[in-house]
Amino acid sequence: MHPLLTIQNLSVDFIAETGISHALKNISLTINRGEIVALVGESGSGKSVTSLSILQLLPSPPAKYVSGDIFFSEDGAGPVNLLKKSRYTLQSIRGNKIAMIFQEPMSSLNPVLTCGDQVMEAILTHKQLSKAIARQQTIDWFEKVKLPDPEGIFDRYPHQLSGGQKQRVMIAMAMSCQPSLLICDEPTTALDVTVQKTILLLIKELQQQSGMAVIFITHDLGVVAEVAGRAVVMYKGEIVEQNTVKEIFSNPRHPYTKALIACRPVNHQRGERLPVVSDFLEAGSQMPEVRKAKPKMTDQASGFRDLTSDIRSQTSVLLSAEHLSVWFSSKKTFFGKPLEFTKAVDDISFEVYKNETLGLVGESGCGKTTLGRALLRLIEPTRGKIFYNGIELTAKKKDELRSLRKDIQIVFQDPYSSLNPRLTIGSAIAEPLKVHKILPSGKTRKDKVVELLERVDLRAEHFNRYPHEFSGGQRQRIVIARALALNPSFIICDESVSALDVSVQAQVLNLLNNLKREFGFTVIFISHDLSVVRYISDRIMVMNKGKIEESGLADEVYFTPRSEYTKRLIASIPRGLTV
Repeated sequence: MHPLLTIQNLSVDFIAETGISHALKNISLTINRGEIVALVGESGSGKSVTSLSILQLLPSPPAKYVSGDIFFSEDGAGPVNLLKKSRYTLQSIRGNKIAMIFQEPMSSLNPVLTCGDQVMEAILTHKQLSKAIARQQTIDWFEKVKLPDPEGIFDRYPHQLSGGQKQRVMIAMAMSCQPSLLICDEPTTALDVTVQKTILLLIKELQQQSGMAVIFITHDLGVVAEVAGRAVVMYKGEIVEQNTVKEIFSNPRHPYTKALIACRPVNHQRGERLPVVSDFLEAGSQMPEVRKAKPKMTDQASGFRDLTSDIRSQTSVLLSAEHLSVWFSSKKTFFGKPLEFTKAVDDISFEVYKNETLGLVGESGCGKTTLGRALLRLIEPTRGKIFYNGIELTAKKKDELRSLRKDIQIVFQDPYSSLNPRLTIGSAIAEPLKVHKILPSGKTRKDKVVELLERVDLRAEHFNRYPHEFSGGQRQRIVIARALALNPSFIICDESVSALDVSVQAQVLNLLNNLKREFGFTVIFISHDLSVVRYISDRIMVMNKGKIEESGLADEVYFTPRSEYTKRLIASIPRGLTV
């Protein structure tokens, strides 16, 4: 019997005015019926190009299939070469025999159609059914993917659902025609660890029930161990290693595979330098060993406990919040009077000590980003007090806060949307220097920006480039440089590594640790990933539904959590087979 899918010697180029980019270089792989194969690699490795090539979804031009074949053999019949099929034949295969779940559900779902109508559309396109039967099948699929209130969600629009719920709608749409092959392109990258785990289990459960094959695309080898039986590792358009997941983790052969395993924070002691891909690729025969031991509760915990006691005795508090609340009206009268409130932050109090890193962790919607922005008065608190260096920020008018702005900075979650696409990165970093009238001339400001670029491992020649010319990791470095331009004492990092590849994430975490030692600033590090927060933080504060669920030293909260909510967050972390 033929394999379900066979890719033979596939090469794909992208042709642009600046030259030819070799996206795929002579790759070959097979997918058998009923198996889950993980396609692993960083951004730019060729994973998504491979998956889009299967359904011929790449725009041509600029994409060009230089060589190779993609054979699809459904139900044991003779294989058909998808690259040689007409557009109309492919339309009968897409969404029907081969379905795909895309990375970002919000941009994949139509904002002007209800979720139910979009799934119904897929069913009616490929099956000769009445609208009434298609509607019932859609509701049945919403039940199978465990959406709450399936009939209610049928009539809701994508913006009315959470990220995890939107992803479940995408899964229901992809599964609605019961395909033989399901392609999942980074379906859990930006989700909370708890939502990620439920989505992974759901995909695996549906695969076992239907017997379909799954290609699961991800950059995180920890996720691979949760779902796949076999892994294919890609690097710069080539397949560098493929084997069973157990063998990949226990005996990785290629330096790049070793690097992907080693650079995950979950495998390392708090604060130690994370290895990066270049460490392995440049080491040659002297490749570093992959860490295989679990990180343990370190002596640093007791050391920091003593430090915390010293800080408290010296009243060395940089920032504090007292009974802070941020409420948003969720229901109003006809005349605009609030009737009901969403309590994003609800009566919380805490302190941040000088030179420490406080990790703020919790699922989406717990209030951590709202809290971070309220501390900077970017969102006005409903009640409560905020003190910074003994100054009550909540008692100040907005124009009176201007002098303090340069001392308190924020690194936003999405660096691309926080950079002006019309400004060069040099101008973007120099802008706060001009606003606060720091340094007398344009030349001295440019020298300062070049110095900052070099501090964050970028180059002077990047000064005149625009944000779109950089990778995600480089853009994150740019916004960190902009935050450091005014030499602040306090920085809030809001999900600053959540959407990055694991190796790029390791570079940015190393950079933050180095800069913190060099500049001596205090950090609130906001994230939904407890393994990352444990690695970089001195203390951790866990938020849930606007309240502080638990707080304590980083290792203590991570290794001996007290609350059930924290235990559930930790249990959801994909650990892989190395720990």
